[in-house]
Amino acid sequence: MPSIQEKEFITGLKNNDKSAVDSLYKHFHSRIYAFAFSLMKVEEDAMDIVHEVFIKLWENRKSLDDDTKIDSLIFTITRNSVLSYFRKLSSQKKYYNQMIYTTFQNDKSSTEEMINYNFLKEKVDSLILQLPPKSQKVFILSREKGLSNKEIAKELKIAEKTVEDHITRALVFLKKNLKEVGILGTLFWHLFIC
Repeated sequence: MPSIQEKEFITGLKNNDKSAVDSLYKHFHSRIYAFAFSLMKVEEDAMDIVHEVFIKLWENRKSLDDDTKIDSLIFTITRNSVLSYFRKLSSQKKYYNQMIYTTFQNDKSSTEEMINYNFLKEKVDSLILQLPPKSQKVFILSREKGLSNKEIAKELKIAEKTVEDHITRALVFLKKNLKEVGILGTLFWHLFIC
């Protein structure tokens, strides 16, 4: 079920409120860029993907359902934009990046897209549960609640450096395990974790 903030974004988009897409851009653009650049290795191409994602979001705003999950939607648009880039590249250069193709070729329906997103979200949640209890708490306060390291240190009555250490160890653990899932894991990492 979408959060109150997600519902506000959806309402704003459907009502042609450009500030809604501006807010989403501020939240997601650097992560989308990092993911795209990690595959393409060309700054201009990575920026093209970022722009394409938000153009598609804006162009399709009227068709959004009120219960649309923004995270899942951004994930899907980014994935499809990268796939489109590699398809175009393959037709121009007469080769296909097999890893990208294999990862994406059958992911067409919105049901499958939700399954991909939900699978990765569940994977991350299960990995978080494997962290030591204190690291779990610190990571959740940081990534899910959005607290700063200083706020977490104050709430848990620990040093700010200790908070940083917990987050660093958690990120290393999550990144290692998400890489094993492949390109979709890398996309999820860039969009929702790092």
